[in-house]
Amino acid sequence: MATIPLTTTHDDGRVDLPDHSTIERSRFYNPELAPVPIERRTWTTYNYFALWMGMAHNIPSYTLAASLIALGMDWVQAFVTITLGNLIVLIPMLLNSHAGTKYGIPFPVFSRAYFGLRGANLAALLRAFIACGWFGIQTWVGAEALNVILGKLIGDSWTGSAMVAGQHWTLWLCFAVFWVFQMLIIWRGMDAIRRFENWTAPLVSVGFLILLGYVLVKAGGFGPILSAPSKLGWGPDFWKVFAPTLMAMIAFWSTLSLNMPDFTRFGGGQRQQVRGQILGLPTTMSFIAIVAILTTSGGQLLYGEAIWDPSQLAARFSSPVVVVVALFALVFATVSCNLAANVVSPSYDFSNAFPKRITFALGGLITGVIGIVIQPWRLISDPNVYIFSWLGFYGGVLGAVAGVLIAGYWLRDRTELAVAELYDPNGRYWYSAGWNWRAIVATGIGAVLAVGGAYNGPFPADGLIPVLKPLYDYSWVVGLVASLLTFVVLSRPAQRREPVASPEPAAA
Repeated sequence: MATIPLTTTHDDGRVDLPDHSTIERSRFYNPELAPVPIERRTWTTYNYFALWMGMAHNIPSYTLAASLIALGMDWVQAFVTITLGNLIVLIPMLLNSHAGTKYGIPFPVFSRAYFGLRGANLAALLRAFIACGWFGIQTWVGAEALNVILGKLIGDSWTGSAMVAGQHWTLWLCFAVFWVFQMLIIWRGMDAIRRFENWTAPLVSVGFLILLGYVLVKAGGFGPILSAPSKLGWGPDFWKVFAPTLMAMIAFWSTLSLNMPDFTRFGGGQRQQVRGQILGLPTTMSFIAIVAILTTSGGQLLYGEAIWDPSQLAARFSSPVVVVVALFALVFATVSCNLAANVVSPSYDFSNAFPKRITFALGGLITGVIGIVIQPWRLISDPNVYIFSWLGFYGGVLGAVAGVLIAGYWLRDRTELAVAELYDPNGRYWYSAGWNWRAIVATGIGAVLAVGGAYNGPFPADGLIPVLKPLYDYSWVVGLVASLLTFVVLSRPAQRREPVASPEPAAA
């Protein structure tokens, strides 16, 4: 590139790149990956609060809390574990959100600053493939809810349908319809998703409250539920389960702790996104957690077992009206979450890998296809696999990526980036052939220490690397801290070049 366009810094600290004419010729550019112009950064505190309400109030969030009851915790232990996990993960989430608001860039472009223009695909695709798995899980549990609704309305001819590949063909049909419906929304783009989030956000709480109300009436109120003892107690049995389940609670949103710039890039300012997220994540997750815990505990009293899937629990209810109204709201809740949390970001990530060939919409379609191939019905089939294998393993890997981004943005660069050079193969972020070996090594060390000792489920009982087995129970923390420290140490000898000087601040 012959020239590097200058940025404009506004009074509130946000940086704008008014002229894209030079960077748009780069092979690392497309309109969806470009910095969002300042006039389009309009998301308010409510938009972020509604986003989190839509993402948190969904069936997998419910099953996350309910699974702790299934593992033997009482309602206090489960609630404390979930709340603490959400408060912890909020910290890296806000730290990584800052760059999106300040520069208007999505997560894969932000990661170019530390992994390199090509190396950023490693971080982006790690996050993308996990999102594909989550997309599949969300689509499957939403299809289960839709299947229960239709079963209550149609009757035995629906619920007693023939089995195909281990499932009723009617469930496969619901899965296909649910999948297509979501693809149609994502094909319309980011504005369609934001509008869908805004109007579904208040609706999604209704379904969960109906489920809870029904269980409370049948169980005789809160008393029998709250007095149910923990099967683990407060001794060694509890603490043995507490650490890995806490890491799983953190891992549940560790994907968003990386890619929140995909949403905060549209923010009207740092205050709006910070307030919206602080008001949104802890409160909405605490709400859904307590509803799920109480509902599952009540169901345990009524049916003699902890049914952690709300669709399966609702199928036991005798009132068709309760089932249909509750699960109808939960279906919309699941769509709302799936679009925001599991389609938007991988769409950007796949687009980043091939900016000139993959659009945002095509990236969403790729996400949907991989979400089927990953066979989500297997991942969600057992709480032990769900928490200790799926959440625990990927949480440790993504923690390592988060450590590099936090170390680079806050400790090395002090939040200063040269925006145009994030698209420039001749700029400072090219490193060596497009890769920053320091970030790769730091991520690798963090990931190996975090998940090298993975055990049980599909892993050996003694761990993949037996000496690292004790670290696996703390996978996310180990991955984040190890990669952060390693990147700081490896970056010290590297001479840090200052970003291109910006003109005098302009009025916002």
